[in-house]
Amino acid sequence: MTVAFYIAGAVAVIATLLVVTRRSTIHALLYLVVSLFAVAVVFYTLGAPFVAALEVIVYAGAIIVLFLFTVMLLNIGGEAGPDARRRLRPASWIGPGVLAAVLLVGLVAIIASGANARVGGRAVEPREVGVALYGPYAIGVELASTLLLAALIGARHLGQRRREPDGR
Repeated sequence: MTVAFYIAGAVAVIATLLVVTRRSTIHALLYLVVSLFAVAVVFYTLGAPFVAALEVIVYAGAIIVLFLFTVMLLNIGGEAGPDARRRLRPASWIGPGVLAAVLLVGLVAIIASGANARVGGRAVEPREVGVALYGPYAIGVELASTLLLAALIGARHLGQRRREPDGR
C-alpha cells in the first residue's frame, strides 16, 4: 500500500510539472487530469475513498470541463489549422497515457490485494467531510470558489478581443 502511495505521489508531481511546462493548453489540461487522478489515488491510499471519488467527480470532471469551456470561449488559437492537427496527433497522448497507465496498474494492484486502503490514520466518513467543509472550513471553501470565479472573469477579460471603432 505504501508503494502505491509513493507511486501515485510521484505521478502527481510529474504530471503537475508537465502541466506548468506545456505550451499547448490542451496538453496541459490532459496532464492536469492525470494529476488530479493521481491525487485521488493518494486520497484512496490514505483511507479516504469518498474524498477520492469527490476528487474525480468534482475536479477531474466538472472543473476540467469548465477549463475546456473557457479555452473554447477565449478561442486563443484562432482558426483550426496545422496547429490543431499537431495537437491531435497520437504522439501527443503518449505522455498522459503512460502516466495514467502507471496509476491504473497501481490502483488495480491495491484493489486486487484486498488490503485495507490506508497508509495511516483512519477512514474518513462522508458526514465528517460535510461537517468540516461547512463548519470550520466554510470560509476557505467560499474563498476558493470566489477565487475561481474571479480567475474565470479575469481570463475572459484578458482574452477579449479589442473591437475596432467601425464595429468589427
